Amino acid sequence: MNLFERYLTLWVFLCIIIGVVLGQVIPAPFHWLGTLEIAKVNIPVGLLIWVMIIPMLLRIDFGALHEVRKHWRGIGVTLFINWAVKPFSMALLGWIFIRHLFAPYLPAEQLDSYVAGLILLAAAPCTAMVFVWSRLVNGEPLFTLSQVALNDAIMVFAFAPLVALLLGLSSIIVPWDTLLVSVLLYIVIPVIISQLLRKMLLKKGQAAFELTLAKIGPWSISALLLTLVLLFAFQGKAIVEQPLIILMLAVPITIQVYFNSGLAYWLNRRVGEVHCVAGPSALIGASNFFELAVAAAISLFGFESGAALATVVGVLIEVPVMLSVVYLVKRSKGWYEKT
Repeated sequence: MNLFERYLTLWVFLCIIIGVVLGQVIPAPFHWLGTLEIAKVNIPVGLLIWVMIIPMLLRIDFGALHEVRKHWRGIGVTLFINWAVKPFSMALLGWIFIRHLFAPYLPAEQLDSYVAGLILLAAAPCTAMVFVWSRLVNGEPLFTLSQVALNDAIMVFAFAPLVALLLGLSSIIVPWDTLLVSVLLYIVIPVIISQLLRKMLLKKGQAAFELTLAKIGPWSISALLLTLVLLFAFQGKAIVEQPLIILMLAVPITIQVYFNSGLAYWLNRRVGEVHCVAGPSALIGASNFFELAVAAAISLFGFESGAALATVVGVLIEVPVMLSVVYLVKRSKGWYEKT
């Protein structure tokens, strides 16, 4: 893991402090940035999201999809977790914790928005950090690559209907046109741009391609951190008044990670998949495409929404929680391979 990845939680925490302070001291510039919209899409955030997502998508080789057949059992388990379990389990956890257990301690007008943010976070499988997690557990690289490529292809078609379904079940109405615009802007167009750039770079040779990836890699995290400063500048008042909001939102997210990773890991063992596939399968099954979730939450609900805050909490706890899953997967290898 590079410096940014290793200390992502620290950088996010610092961005929370910087954003809250700036939002309280000089609110005018941030409110002006919040007004720069086209079709309910904030222009500064839209550009930052592209800078976040495109370098990550450059690593995806859709030509690796033919590798799916080699590890079809692990692929099947991960798809089941990503698309049939994780979004629905998060919706259930949101209902339990946000609408009931923590409801007396949260702003009543934001309860629906918090649940929506949690659903957005769980509805999109991770596309970038899973390569790091897979390396750390000595995962099969071709499985990881083919699984991520397949998830990205499915996400183009499934993200909007799945989110609309779960938000509808949670009695949260979201305009379909705004949701489809978010998918177009933050999935379809970045995928097309990244694949065109990938082909251009690979024509210069694999070494030049890897060098370019290394150079632009920090752009993603830098753009993410700038977006977080903007978000927390708007969220500052709510956080100052109720600092435990972040902790309460972290509870269902953390439970969701351990539940889905554990279920994926166990199912892989039950179907007889090898450990180097089960490890990344569990990690892909549990992690989230938080960049997309943040972007969609801002587009659908706005900077100051509980949805935006909920997705950012996912960023905050991503590294420490996923590293703990990596540790558990590596420590349990003997148990996993025991016949």
